[in-house]
Amino acid sequence: MAPEAVGWDWAGINLLDGASRMGFRMRDKDGGTHYAPPGTTMQPLRWWKSPRTGVAYPVSMQLDDLRLEPLMDDQELDSRLSTGTIYWEGAVRAFRGSDWVGRGYLELTGYWKPMKL
Repeated sequence: MAPEAVGWDWAGINLLDGASRMGFRMRDKDGGTHYAPPGTTMQPLRWWKSPRTGVAYPVSMQLDDLRLEPLMDDQELDSRLSTGTIYWEGAVRAFRGSDWVGRGYLELTGYWKPMKL
């Protein structure tokens, strides 16, 4: 991870038609995209704030033409005792417009503190 990057947003989606999609972006300290593969865009749509840690995460995300919605907002992992960080990783549904088209996982790191690898 580049020194100016603070974390990443990553999604892996299995589409109902049998295809799959993966996308990610590395974020800078201002929340902008530091790096994403060519042709990949990820844009926060809705934020959720953890009542336990106070960390806010973009739990609803636009990944190219897919809108990712969490099965439930509260999927925060407090792993300070093992990996030393707090992050959000959870199950999501993928939509194109109002049509449900797939399911997968979304991982959001570096929102608590910059990731140290």
